[in-house]
Amino acid sequence: MSISMYSASVPVYSHTLGSLERILDKAEASAAARKFDPAVLLGLRLAPDMLPLAKQVQIACDAAKLSVARLAGIDAPKLEDNEASIADLKARVRKTIEFLATVPAAKLDGSETREVRVPRRDGEMKFDGETYLKHYALPNFFFHVTTTYALLRHNGVDLGKADYLGALQ
Repeated sequence: MSISMYSASVPVYSHTLGSLERILDKAEASAAARKFDPAVLLGLRLAPDMLPLAKQVQIACDAAKLSVARLAGIDAPKLEDNEASIADLKARVRKTIEFLATVPAAKLDGSETREVRVPRRDGEMKFDGETYLKHYALPNFFFHVTTTYALLRHNGVDLGKADYLGALQ
């Protein structure tokens, strides 16, 4: 049996976004326990030229919602990049999960050959749906979720691989 475009995308994104939400819960709890404003965490970077933690979460959410929308041939909801707290970031994650839940499998299945266009500053990238999902969208999504995890772990939030992977069934 072959794997469907839906099963390779929506449940994967939703599961990992759920883990991201719980990671952000732990970040908030860590800040409270260590008695500092959790908003400080939003600016974390591993290097001066990288995007801060808040942007990592925003991009992870955008990667999930935009890839599903592109593959399904529908519009993704627009989310403002104005999160100013961990609670705001968690709300963005939750809105993304809620959007993904509205996309029926029938909209995604069969999108393997659909042309997907991704606008970039340096020009447009074009893919077939399967290549886009497997070699661009999913790796990009996981990069930003992993970076969020690494930033928080590096800054003392008690996280482990189980937090990243979430409950596996």
